Amino acid sequence: MSTVADPGLAVESAGLTKRFGSQLAVGGIDLAVPRGAVYGFLGPNGSGKTTTIRMLLGLVRPTAGTSALLGLPVPARAGEALHRVGSLVEGPAFHPYLSGRANLVRLDAADLLADPRTTSQRVDAALDRVGLLAAARKRYRAYSLGMRQRLAIAAALLQPRDLLVLDEPTNGLDPQGTREVRSLIGSLAADGTTVLVSSHLLAEVEQVCSHLGIMREGHLVAQGTAGEVRGTGGSTARVRTEQPEEAARVLVELGVEKVTLGSSSVHGVPGDLAPEKIVAALVYAGVGVQEFTVSTPRLEDLFVQLTGEGFDVSG
Repeated sequence: MSTVADPGLAVESAGLTKRFGSQLAVGGIDLAVPRGAVYGFLGPNGSGKTTTIRMLLGLVRPTAGTSALLGLPVPARAGEALHRVGSLVEGPAFHPYLSGRANLVRLDAADLLADPRTTSQRVDAALDRVGLLAAARKRYRAYSLGMRQRLAIAAALLQPRDLLVLDEPTNGLDPQGTREVRSLIGSLAADGTTVLVSSHLLAEVEQVCSHLGIMREGHLVAQGTAGEVRGTGGSTARVRTEQPEEAARVLVELGVEKVTLGSSSVHGVPGDLAPEKIVAALVYAGVGVQEFTVSTPRLEDLFVQLTGEGFDVSG
């Protein structure tokens, strides 16, 4: 991809690259985040996720390549684009002795494009959106970690947003706080907001994301819908039978790859072969099929396969 400006994409890049001296942090990635998607941006620490997000938001100038937010090139039209983008990068920073509401009022006052006549209404709406209206007058220092993250997201929602970019929004949260943020992301997406969420918590990403992108050492090694990305790992067919040798012969003749023989089962990679065709061939050959299953790899297994590294699945 050499140019960017697809109106169907909320985030896109072409050959986006960043070097720090001789070190390559991000190497020529082509992101494609459809409008309305919840895009899980995955990768171990140091894989280039945060650097990519900083380039997309105009906080870091790329060494090469181009990018666009909501169809507008960055940094050329960053001011226009970013007014419609909310972001949370590397955690929230608020005044501990001010209330949640007072913190948002101060942030809104610093926004030159915000209408001071509607500040109170918009602050209350943002607090209500993240479930903090009842705790609006509580001091920030008394907030739990989950409440602090939700307040940071509320800050990103003080103006109407078409795109929300969240860098590790559940980092450091307990299970309850993680569930709160996950639920919020899901509700925002349900209302039509595109969400790009960078994370290393695989279980959370699996539950909320419609699209995935996996980074490894500065490179995008997989991207697409959740189903498409899982499909890159290939499905495995398993036949349970009392005639494993005969079943293995049939599978090999059909073109099933990587056929392995067990004492009472046979495994293989069916590729594009339809399950019903495999079962029909086995039955026609006189093989008694006790059980036939086709499974796709878990996202955790796929990540290890693509990156060669483990993944934090629990947080």
